[in-house]
Amino acid sequence: MSMQPTLAPTGIKAKTTREADRPRRRETRAPRNRRPRPGWAMTIVLALCAISVIVPLYVTVSMAFKTPAQAVDGNAFSLPAPFSVEGFVTAWNLTNFPAAFTVSVLITAGTVVGTVLLGALASFAISRNWEHKLFRYSFFYLLAAMFIPFPVVALPQIQLTGLLGLDNPLGVTILHIMFQLSFSILLFTAFLRSIPKELEESARIDGASTWQTFWQLIFPLLAPMSATVGIFAFLVSWNDYMMPSLITSNSALQTLPVVQYIFQTQFSNNYNVSFASYLMAMAPAIIVFLFTQRWVMEGVTQGAVKG
Repeated sequence: MSMQPTLAPTGIKAKTTREADRPRRRETRAPRNRRPRPGWAMTIVLALCAISVIVPLYVTVSMAFKTPAQAVDGNAFSLPAPFSVEGFVTAWNLTNFPAAFTVSVLITAGTVVGTVLLGALASFAISRNWEHKLFRYSFFYLLAAMFIPFPVVALPQIQLTGLLGLDNPLGVTILHIMFQLSFSILLFTAFLRSIPKELEESARIDGASTWQTFWQLIFPLLAPMSATVGIFAFLVSWNDYMMPSLITSNSALQTLPVVQYIFQTQFSNNYNVSFASYLMAMAPAIIVFLFTQRWVMEGVTQGAVKG
């Protein structure tokens, strides 16, 4: 018997031919890299916030470099012509700026170092012993201290530092550290929970003690959060006025904010001197924040995401 090939029906073949000859339609797809539309409302709000900071800063800088006659001409937004450093020289000599600056630097440096070290150690102990009630309740107790401002406990603190002989910059440093611990431990604890415990277990298998594990393994991993905590502690301690003014009994050992307030009456008629003094006092904080704001955002973001 002869085998003949089976032919497809004529209708199917014609349909297939028509579909092949039909031009293909272009598929419309949404672009993958479409940029989100800017939120104009948020942009306007951020612009207003930026202007509210830039304009006073501009006025402070321009007034600081003006002569006494230019400072009282009623035009605060005009540029100094000519530039004058007379206000800086007068403020430097009038407030004994080197002594006050040294006291502020010592208090701030001690606050930053003490806050970072004590906060990291306490957070490590709390996060790794969370199942124990003592450590868990200690964490809640420290968080509750965040809601107690210094003016509420100012009188007992003044009496206590006076009895212990800490009515000096050392006592101010200790109090700054104590009042910064609550917020610092909150940030450190949230960050430590993201670090796997297997790293510590491997270090203990290699023979490392708890102290060695913390200093050689955990503390280097806390570098972003340590920078964030240190910057916050620096800004709070450097700009604090109330605590040094109430605790320190010797006026020669006061910080820059307190010294500026003491000589405020002598600045009342010399606007260039007052603004020069303010600029010298806030310049270190501005410089530190400008160079370290990247670490602040990085540490806060990592703590929020990982915690």
